Amino acid sequence: MWWFQQGLSFLPVALVVWSAASFVFSYITAIVLHHVDPLVPYISDTGTIPPERCLFGIMLNVSTFLGMATMYVRYKQVSALSPEKPRILRLNKLGLMLGWMSCFGLCIIANFQKCILYYIHVLGACLTFGVGSIYMLVQTILSYLMQPELHSKDIFWARLAVFLWSCSSILSMFVSSVVLYSGLYGQNLVQKLHWDPQERGYTPHIISTISEWSLAFSFLSFFLTYIRDFQKISLRAMVSLQGQTLHESPRSFRAEEQALLIAGSI
Repeated sequence: MWWFQQGLSFLPVALVVWSAASFVFSYITAIVLHHVDPLVPYISDTGTIPPERCLFGIMLNVSTFLGMATMYVRYKQVSALSPEKPRILRLNKLGLMLGWMSCFGLCIIANFQKCILYYIHVLGACLTFGVGSIYMLVQTILSYLMQPELHSKDIFWARLAVFLWSCSSILSMFVSSVVLYSGLYGQNLVQKLHWDPQERGYTPHIISTISEWSLAFSFLSFFLTYIRDFQKISLRAMVSLQGQTLHESPRSFRAEEQALLIAGSI
């Protein structure tokens, strides 16, 4: 059995691989069609013009579903490991709520392009990366509280390092974007897809785009730390049969008749 076939480790693996592919495929398509510059465009710029816009949208929608599933499994895992620790349970519920808000923001990014509905797109980015960073912080705190009995120190330090990486990327992107869109380098820069290295504002533009790519991959790296945890999880589904046929069954039928279809535990 391969390592990604153990337990539910395929979930974070699929999330990371699929999301990275959505960025890379959209970038390659946009470059081939000369819709953006090859040197580090904004991720959103690679999903602005058809046909890469269609590819970008549908692939990120799938990433949204994978992200929600991964976060829910993580929530159930922490709940099962710490059933009698109220502080951990409260943080765990908060983490799930924040994680799903971040996934909703990713769905907004996928379906509302920057050059068409800019402010809604920015709202989605704030939910995805801003709220998502708080989700990472909550999970890092949970990892700290659960060590060394339930978590190794290495996992805590790895998640803390990735969290600090994402925070530094957010700070760099925010500062460079404020400088770029301050009005000193012209107007209507949101619609600008091609930049000349000799133009004023090119340096803050490059810093901003590099920071965005760095931020995106810091998020993907955080979910890689779930793989070892998810290898210890399996699923069980129980189906209750309320009748011997698919037609409406009589009330006298014993409700306790059940069939166990898939074995395992979560």
